[in-house]
Amino acid sequence: LGFCSNFKISSVVEALNIQATMAESICRALRDGALDGEHAPALTIKDSIDSPFGPDVFNHILTQLSTNILAGKSQSRGIVLVALSRSPSFYVNLLKSRGYDVASSHKWLRVLDCYTDPLGWKDRLMECGSITNLSPEIQVTVNLCKDVRNLDNLFSSILELGKGLVGQRKNRFSVAIDSVTEMLRHASMSSVAGLLSNLRSHDQVSCEFWLLHSDLHESRATAVLEYMSSMLANVEPITRPTNGQIGNSENLSLLEQKSKRGKFHVRFKRRNGRVRLMSEEFCVEQSGIKFTSISSEEGLITQSLVPKVQFNLQLSEKERIERAKVVLPFEHQGNGKSIQIYDGRQSLNESRTETEPISAEKLQTNEDSGRGEIIYFRDSDDEMPDSDEDPDDDLDI
Repeated sequence: LGFCSNFKISSVVEALNIQATMAESICRALRDGALDGEHAPALTIKDSIDSPFGPDVFNHILTQLSTNILAGKSQSRGIVLVALSRSPSFYVNLLKSRGYDVASSHKWLRVLDCYTDPLGWKDRLMECGSITNLSPEIQVTVNLCKDVRNLDNLFSSILELGKGLVGQRKNRFSVAIDSVTEMLRHASMSSVAGLLSNLRSHDQVSCEFWLLHSDLHESRATAVLEYMSSMLANVEPITRPTNGQIGNSENLSLLEQKSKRGKFHVRFKRRNGRVRLMSEEFCVEQSGIKFTSISSEEGLITQSLVPKVQFNLQLSEKERIERAKVVLPFEHQGNGKSIQIYDGRQSLNESRTETEPISAEKLQTNEDSGRGEIIYFRDSDDEMPDSDEDPDDDLDI
């Protein structure tokens, strides 16, 4: 009963996820966190120069996860933000613009500043007296990282900040890395993958997500991060302008309208190994990024781009009607009579009529009707019913 109830609940949740936008499904998966004995869900946000809106998607997911944490709906109790491409003050202004109380952010947010002095140069200048203040004071709790090349110390710093946020118990925290691309500038792919894998397998990490600029890396590096992720969000442009379209002044207005829009492709890897692919559109506005389902016009255009083949994958209305009229073998063909399933054993009525002699008139009637019968008698009650199993399956041929 417990398995059936869990199966029904998961089916309902799956149906709700299909109706919701893909961004909401991602936020819901990160909110629910990791199951006991399994790795934490991981999200890779991938963009390129053709559609450089990965930071907008990252900020949206960061704020949505913060909302769930403050409302007590998330498994994690706080966020450790690893700032590599943006300063901590940028995220302070982002939270303020979305209506968050930054003064109380120390209860649920820690920032590991890898942006201000990633290689420790400014720290050396301070020792010489050339710089008086390394970073301005802000309203969030910030720890400064002075060497992003040492990923072991970076891993220890993330865990230290997370445990200081949620404690040493079974409480979990989330990890957000605003640019894995910056990490790969200073460290090898294997060491970065090891850091992300260790974070995902840690028993106090609820979820993690990061941003990757895919066009700045080799395809094998992108493939490694995609393989490690349980979710992949790919940001692509709606149209890719050609050289002729860029130089044509008539298309400039159309390109400007579509410059803030794009397609959002999401891949979910389930726990049973299945993969679900879905897509939607987004539009970047001043208040943030908005996600909508793909319009019917875009769907028709996408359908028209399918390569021409020698066979038709779609059915016409006439073909659907003809297919519905076909009576399948397992369907009842008794013209309203009750369904009787014969399992190879004789019933009591059959055993009674078996002793009665069959008259010549009955035989003549059966011959005239043009109908035949296949009568099967079991050799014994120990004989197993017919099945789809191959009786010679155990032979080694």
